[in-house]
Amino acid sequence: QVQLVESGGGLVQPGGSLRLTCATSGFIFGSEWMYWVRQPPGKGLEWVSTISYSGSTIRYADSVKGRFTISRDNGKNVLYLQMNNLKSDDTAVYYCARDQNGAKKGQGTQVIVSS
Repeated sequence: QVQLVESGGGLVQPGGSLRLTCATSGFIFGSEWMYWVRQPPGKGLEWVSTISYSGSTIRYADSVKGRFTISRDNGKNVLYLQMNNLKSDDTAVYYCARDQNGAKKGQGTQVIVSS
């Protein structure tokens, strides 16, 4: 069955960095566009970033542009999100997903940015 397993979240101070990892299985990872979405406390899901199956097309939400970097390793079926210069507004549960709306996502990993 399809599995998306996120890891790498945690508590970090403002200005700090985290690297999220999404290990996938059960589908042809290298043939699909992949996404990171997040859900801040008390709010709905919001799109963060997109990467094409080859990695040649990458997009970011304006709120994370210049701070976050999405990447993928098709040989290992793994998706990454490098997050730098984190802000309190980045506090959320982060999900990797097979669709931009987050209907097909993993269980998530919590990121808390706080001093």
